[in-house]
Amino acid sequence: QVQLVESGGGLVQAGGSLRLSCAASGRIFGTYVMGWFRQAPGKEREFVGAIKWSGTSTLYADSVKGRFTISRYNAKNTVYLQMNSLKPEDAAVYYCAAGGWSTSSSDYNYWGQGTQVTVSS
Repeated sequence: QVQLVESGGGLVQAGGSLRLSCAASGRIFGTYVMGWFRQAPGKEREFVGAIKWSGTSTLYADSVKGRFTISRYNAKNTVYLQMNSLKPEDAAVYYCAAGGWSTSSSDYNYWGQGTQVTVSS
């Protein structure tokens, strides 16, 4: 059974930073790509970024490239999303997911419960 638990969301001013964490359990490491998605009210879930367990390959959406960084700490079975220079349009519920090397949410098999990020202007 794979479980993903996000944490680290909260309220931040525009220009500020937050670090989200995703703790994974189950047979996931070395098997799945770990991705981050987000969904704002009234909008579809969108890809933020992804990282491979087997290496240091990462992939980012254009909207966050240069501001967000994904990393992983295999010893703790944890993936991080460091978010800098946050903008009001970054506000959303952020989800951690495990799946294939893809930007499509349909290619991810396992999902966390989400963590809310609010950015004040």
